[in-house]
Amino acid sequence: MKKRFLYVLAVLLVILLIVPFSVEAQENEAFKKEHFIKNADTLNYRILFPKNFSEEKEYPVVLFLHGAGERGSDNQSQLTHGSDLFLEHQEEFSAIVIFPQAPKDDYWAKVEVNRDTVPFQFDFMNEKPATKSLQLVMELMDKMTSKDYVNKDRIYVGGLSMGGMGTFEIIYKKPEMFAAAFAICGGANPEIAKEYPEGFNIWLFHGKKDDVVLPKYSEAMARSINHYGGNAKLSLYPDDNHNSWDSAFAEPNLLPWLFSHSLENEK
Repeated sequence: MKKRFLYVLAVLLVILLIVPFSVEAQENEAFKKEHFIKNADTLNYRILFPKNFSEEKEYPVVLFLHGAGERGSDNQSQLTHGSDLFLEHQEEFSAIVIFPQAPKDDYWAKVEVNRDTVPFQFDFMNEKPATKSLQLVMELMDKMTSKDYVNKDRIYVGGLSMGGMGTFEIIYKKPEMFAAAFAICGGANPEIAKEYPEGFNIWLFHGKKDDVVLPKYSEAMARSINHYGGNAKLSLYPDDNHNSWDSAFAEPNLLPWLFSHSLENEK
């Protein structure tokens, strides 16, 4: 009896060890590894195509910018947060989803970060030329949106933390590209919002207890976007610290809201 119990226990342990790897393997297999090369520079990215993808159809495109902790060169870490959201709703929202990866020594947004204090201090310089990583992302998106199978009226962008900052900046630098956006625990120079398109739809998320990137940054961006004629809504989570992305991704209306917007409808 004891041997049987130990055998069953061993089998269960093996299953518990295998299942997480199987889920990750399925996720990694669904998001294909790709590389965008421009001159001597390379941008790693992962791309998810809709099931039964056909070049004869048109699809929305979602660009997702990861946080600072997922930087690297493995072309995998950027899938840590958010990728499962798009996989789980792939049937409902058929889209091309792109997850680029910034290297360890670069940043999505043009900002100086002082990590000697908590919370961090940020000096946003979004008006200056883009970082190498964001410039490569913009060139990748130009290439992607030139494809016949991409619906040019339904291009979206979102990101968290460093990626939220990159989201604000890429809208500023490519104001005609995106139909809507979401930014989680990010920030930017509020003055860039004057260059956002009239009525631009963006959903901001932040934890009220965030002691890494203070919620005041999202609050300032929401005020500025609305002041300059945009349409920003802000969700503040009273019990969340920096990882407010868990709450944001759990919002049942996030994807329906995002995919409901189209440049064609805004014209």
